[in-house]
Amino acid sequence: MKTIHTEKAPAAVGPYSQAIRTRGTVYLSGQIAIDPAAGKIVATTIEEQAEQCCRNIEAVLAAADTDMEHVVKTTCFLADIADFKAFNEVYAKHFVSKPARSCVAVKDLPAGALCEIEAIAIR
Repeated sequence: MKTIHTEKAPAAVGPYSQAIRTRGTVYLSGQIAIDPAAGKIVATTIEEQAEQCCRNIEAVLAAADTDMEHVVKTTCFLADIADFKAFNEVYAKHFVSKPARSCVAVKDLPAGALCEIEAIAIR
């Protein structure tokens, strides 16, 4: 089992890793729209935040020696289900392989985020 960490994605804000790689599978912790350079969320719209989430995921996947095309499952969390359509438009540009997915609305997300994405990929 290997812990994955990259400076190109936000550092974990709690007792967890950005990702764990084991036996050819990479399990990514949920990514919110924290800009790693700023250390906080700077995007204000669902589209901008979804883009940042995807960039963060891409960075963690690269550190784990895999990529978006090898994502097999995602779980997406939205602070407002009314953002579903706009979120999907951004999501579809990044997850072109159309992995299995769950998407739910939740009461709140960390740091006031509008969305969060976690993923499982193969290597």
